[in-house]
Amino acid sequence: MQRVRLLVFNPVLNVLDYRVPPGMAVELGSVVLAPLGPRQVLGIVWEPERLEGTEVPDAKLRPLLELLPVPPFPAPLRRLIEWCADYYVAPMNAVARMSLGSMAALRGGGTATEYRLSGVEPARLTPQRAAALDALHGEQASIRELAELASVSEGVLRGMVGAGLLEPVTVDLDRPYPRANPDFVQPQLNPDQQAAADQFVAAVEGHTFQPFLLDGVTGSGKTECYFEAVAQALRLRKQVLVLLPEIALTENFLRRFEARFGTPPVLWHSSLKQSERRRAWRAIVGGQAQVVVGARSALFMPYKALGLIVVDEAHEVSFKQDDGVRYNARDVAVIRARFESIPVILASATPALESLQLAEQGTYTKVDLPARFGGAELPDVQIVDLREEAPPRGRWLSPRLVSELKDRLLKGEQSLLFLNRRGYAPLTLCRHCGYRFQCPNCSAWLVEHRLSRRMACHHCGHQVGVPDECPECHTGDCLVACGPGVERIADEVVELLPEARLAVVTSDTLNSPEKISEFVAKAEAKAIDVIIGTQLVTKGYHFPELTLVGVIDADLGLEGGDLRAAERTYQQVAQVSGRAGRGEKPGEVLIQTRHPEAAVIAALAKGDRDAFYAAETEARRDAGAPPFGRWAAIIVSSEDEAEARDAARAIGGKRPNLPDVMVLGPAPAPLSLLRGRYRYRLLINARRSAQVQAVIREWLGQFTFPPGVRVGVDIDPYSFV
Repeated sequence: MQRVRLLVFNPVLNVLDYRVPPGMAVELGSVVLAPLGPRQVLGIVWEPERLEGTEVPDAKLRPLLELLPVPPFPAPLRRLIEWCADYYVAPMNAVARMSLGSMAALRGGGTATEYRLSGVEPARLTPQRAAALDALHGEQASIRELAELASVSEGVLRGMVGAGLLEPVTVDLDRPYPRANPDFVQPQLNPDQQAAADQFVAAVEGHTFQPFLLDGVTGSGKTECYFEAVAQALRLRKQVLVLLPEIALTENFLRRFEARFGTPPVLWHSSLKQSERRRAWRAIVGGQAQVVVGARSALFMPYKALGLIVVDEAHEVSFKQDDGVRYNARDVAVIRARFESIPVILASATPALESLQLAEQGTYTKVDLPARFGGAELPDVQIVDLREEAPPRGRWLSPRLVSELKDRLLKGEQSLLFLNRRGYAPLTLCRHCGYRFQCPNCSAWLVEHRLSRRMACHHCGHQVGVPDECPECHTGDCLVACGPGVERIADEVVELLPEARLAVVTSDTLNSPEKISEFVAKAEAKAIDVIIGTQLVTKGYHFPELTLVGVIDADLGLEGGDLRAAERTYQQVAQVSGRAGRGEKPGEVLIQTRHPEAAVIAALAKGDRDAFYAAETEARRDAGAPPFGRWAAIIVSSEDEAEARDAARAIGGKRPNLPDVMVLGPAPAPLSLLRGRYRYRLLINARRSAQVQAVIREWLGQFTFPPGVRVGVDIDPYSFV
C-alpha cells in the first residue's frame, strides 16, 4: 500500500496521512481531494520527512478521493513555501494557499457564463435598474461581480436578465493568450543601457541564481534594460514574472510592454474578474503564460518553467503584506530565484537601504544607470521655507509655487502637485462644541471626501454621508475642515487658476484600469494642465510636457516616529521629483517644508543621495536597526479590550531573557483600535546573530489563547501603527 503525507488546507490541521487507492497515480506536489470527517479537504502531497505529523497505522488510513487535473507543484515552489512559513513564522498551509487557484481552475478550464448589457431600451426603469444601467456600460462579468460594480443586489440583476436588459455570454476559460514576440521591436540603447542589458541577458542564458540591483536615476531607461532580459527568456521558452507594487502602474507598463513585444503580458492581481483569474492561473501552470505582470501574490504561482524575475520599483513599501502571511515580496522574490536557480532583477531609482547594503557586501550585483536617457537633464530642486514664505491664511500653496504654476500655464506646460493625503481634509470638527468625527471601528479620524460627499475611514473603509449639522450639539453650518488633502489643494488651484484643467489622482479617483488609461491618455494629449495627486503619481509615469513639480508638505512623512520615515520621505520626494523634465524641456521642483535643516530635506535640495544614505546607514547601525539588527513585532488583538490586554501582558510576562534579544512592550498599538479589534504590540530588537524566529516560536508555544484572541507575528515590520 502507498501512503502519502498531505499539507492540508484546514485552518486547524496542517498535516494528515492518507493512502492512495488503486489506479491513482500521485507524486510529490500533486494536488488532491481527501476526506476529513464528513467533509472534503484540499491537500498537496509532500515529502513525509519534511512535514512533522502523527504516525497513523496503515489500517486506519482513509483513501484519497480525487487527483485534481493540474501539474504537481514543483520542488522549488515547495521549498519556497517551507522557507516562507519558517522565516515569517506563518502556518505552511496559509503560505501554500497563495499558490492555488479557485476550485473551478483546479478542476479544469471549460466555459463560464458572464453577462453584459444587451442594448435593449426599456420603457420604464426602477431607480436601481437605472443605476445599474449607468454603472455597467462596457462591463462584462459574472452576476456577483456586476452587482459589486453597480452597488445593487444580485436579485436586481437577475431581474434585468429576465427582462432582457442583460444578456449571457459564454466565455472560454482556456482560450490561448497571444504570443509575445521577443524581436517585435529592436530598441536603441545607449552604452550604459547596453552594458546593463548584456549582463542581464548573460545571466538568463546561464540558468543560475544571480541577484541584480538595477540602480538608475528616474528616466534612465531601466525598463528597456530588463526588457532585453525578458526577450532572451522568451527566446529560450522560459516564463518571466514582473512584479509591480501598484495596480495603477500596470496600465502604463502594459503599453510599454506591448510596444516592445507586440502583445500585452498576462495579468495577475486582485482586481481581475474571476474568469480571468481562472484563465491566467491555468495558463501559468501549463506554461502558456509567457510573461506574467502582477502584484505581490503573483510570486507564489506554480510556474511551469520560470526563467527570470523582475521586481520593479523594488523599494516600494506596498511589496510588504500587512496582514495574513506578513511577507515582503521583494525579499521573497530573491529567495524564489535562488530555489529556481534563475536571475532576479531589483529595479529602482531609490533602492531600499537594505538592498544597497547587500550590494555593498557583494551579495547583489549592482548595475548603475547614472544619467537620463536621451540627454534629458535631472530637474533643478529648490527648497521653499514655509516659515519665511508662508502661504496666505487658509491656503497651502506658497506665493513662489503659485507664481511658477501660473508661469507653466502661460507656457502651455504641465505641473504636478504632490501631497500624500487623500480626500479633502484629514480631520473635521465642530467649531461650536469641538466634536471630532471619528471612526467607530478604529482609533482614527474620518476623512472628508467632497468629490463623493462622504466621510471615510482609510483603515477599515467605514463611510458616512457628510451631515448638515453636528451629531453632538446639533448646530447647523458649523463643520470645519482641518488640514489639507488633495481635494482641498485642487479647490485652491481652481480659485487661483480658474482656467486650468485639473486631474486629481488618488486611489479613490483612479480605481480601475479604464480610469487610469483615460487619465494617461488625457495627460499625454495635453488635456490636463495641473495634476494633483498622492504617492500614486510618484512613479512610473512619463509626461514629456510636465516641467514643474510642487511638493506641498515634505514634512508629512517624517511624522510618527517610523524607523524608515526619513528613507521613505526621501524615496517619495525623489520619485515625484523625477516626473519633472523628462522630455526636452528642463524641469523644476519646489519642495515646501518647515524643516529645511532636516537631513533628508537637505539631501534632496543638494541632490546628494549618497550622503543621505551614508548618514541613514550610520544611524541604523548605531540603533541596531535593519539591516544591522533584526526587528520583529507581536500583535495581539481581540474585540474585547481587556482580553487583548491580558493576553499581551501574559506574553510579555514570559518574555525570553537572552543577551542578544530585547523586548519592548506590551503597549497599545499606535492604532489601538482597528476594524473593531483592540490591539497591543510587543516589539523585538535583536542582533543579527539571534535566531529570532526560533525564539518567537518557543516563546508563543507556551500559550493557549481564548478563541477571540488573535496573535500575529510580523518579521521585519514596515508598519508600526
